[in-house]
Amino acid sequence: MLLAVDIGNTNIVFGVYNQNTWQHLWRIQTVHNRMPDEYAVLFQSLLGRDGGLELAQFDKAIVSSVVPQLTYNIVQMIERRINGKVLLLTHNLDLGIQIDTDTPNRVGADLLADSVAAYTRFQDDCIVVDFGTATTFTTVTKPGVMRGTAIAAGLNVTIDALVRHTAQLPQIELVPPPSIIGRNTVHAMQAGLVVGYVAMVEGLIHRIKAEIGTSSIKVIATGGLSGIVANLTNVFDVVDPWLTLEGLRLIAARNM
Repeated sequence: MLLAVDIGNTNIVFGVYNQNTWQHLWRIQTVHNRMPDEYAVLFQSLLGRDGGLELAQFDKAIVSSVVPQLTYNIVQMIERRINGKVLLLTHNLDLGIQIDTDTPNRVGADLLADSVAAYTRFQDDCIVVDFGTATTFTTVTKPGVMRGTAIAAGLNVTIDALVRHTAQLPQIELVPPPSIIGRNTVHAMQAGLVVGYVAMVEGLIHRIKAEIGTSSIKVIATGGLSGIVANLTNVFDVVDPWLTLEGLRLIAARNM
């Protein structure tokens, strides 16, 4: 039984893979100053409540992280409690794809997992758009080559920054306004932030497709906000909020 954990700046996503299926999936808030034992209690609580499981029942685990200050603590927490090996995702593992970037060791572990999962699914040129703290656009081309990534601020980060640095702008609901020409403050912000953000996503995907030289390249959305954004555009072929965990599973299968 496999425990897969993806540590992100905003959320920690983890899941249980057993008997050829994802049996349980969770998304929790990342708390940077939470102690390892506190994470152990949280993990065990969710495992027990939703699956009747204990950490000691797992015989392997894989972890990806873009939060260095949490990586060691969570890996050590899992190692002390499961009866098997814990694998930390790095570019040095057998990924099944090639990383063709200037500095492969600087590529985020989540982007590696996304790329593996997307290319395994399509077996063709593809773009992975991951909606997290940052919004990333990762391009993978045949025969399994990660070409690079575009990174933009995430939607919530953009909204929070605008609200924090202005005196009178409120937090807004992540929905499009009735008109792009906003007639009140909330609608004006939704026009610029929500619709503008979607236009940025569409525009970058269009430009990446033009650079690759094909309009038929598959596009997959993942991450916590993928469902919200996907409802506002038709540029995605697939929406899979748990794609990163599937990539971790595939990498674990090649290396454990």
